[in-house]
Amino acid sequence: MLIETHAHLDYPDFANDLKDVLRRAVDAGVTRIITIGTSVESSRRAIDLAEKYPAVYAAIGVHPTYVEEAEEDVFTPLRELAKNSRVVAIGETGLDYHQLPSEKVAKEKQVQVMTALRTETDEEIEAQIRDGAYKSKQASLFQQQLDLAVELGLNAVIHQRDAWEDTLKLMQPYTGKLRGVFHCFGGSLDQANEVLNLDHLVSFTGIVTFKNGAAVREVAAQIPLWKFMVETDCPYLAPVPFRAKRCEPAHTRIVAETIAAAREVPLEEIADATTETAEKFFRFNRR
Repeated sequence: MLIETHAHLDYPDFANDLKDVLRRAVDAGVTRIITIGTSVESSRRAIDLAEKYPAVYAAIGVHPTYVEEAEEDVFTPLRELAKNSRVVAIGETGLDYHQLPSEKVAKEKQVQVMTALRTETDEEIEAQIRDGAYKSKQASLFQQQLDLAVELGLNAVIHQRDAWEDTLKLMQPYTGKLRGVFHCFGGSLDQANEVLNLDHLVSFTGIVTFKNGAAVREVAAQIPLWKFMVETDCPYLAPVPFRAKRCEPAHTRIVAETIAAAREVPLEEIADATTETAEKFFRFNRR
């Protein structure tokens, strides 16, 4: 028995064959799926799916890359949605500095003919100012959702990309008040231990099967058995041998099998441990 702890079943990728997708998950031994909200509307759709399909549960949140479209106040609408008993976590929420406004300007500049000794343009200065505003709004959305998680006694699904230090800094005041799972973990063993020492968890995706995923595979092999969960982040990151195809919850089994092989233990050991960890983290029967 496996629990797929991070899927995006409300995405259009699954609109035409969701029942078949869920059937394949069951056939692969995936008995429960957490579908993750990335905006208020996406969170509503996640709840709708959780109400329709008994094996599906919802996490509700606003993804940091949706910061430009999000309202200043996400606490209020998410709090209302969280009244639904199928909601088992807040998220995904966090920080993402992968494509800041200044980097977009820099990419545009690369295609232009430029002198070797150029001065900083007004456009670049403006982009740096927008960087600060972008990061500030992401921080506000993140803190609102962490506050909501504390109020409701829920844990949080954390997205972090190119913002490691700021993410941990913002989470520090919540130590002991909630737990987070750093989903789609792709960092080093030192970073994993930094998370675990704060009593948070990490979760692994199909990256552990990639040819260039050896470092992540090694982290999955070394951290304590009860400190991680498995996921797909579908429709993204399909594992080998499904690279470049749509990922789906059934592939959680491949992730677990790969980790079992890396740890040189039976699949059942990974399945039992990650299922128990997920059950404690998401508290499926909290109401």
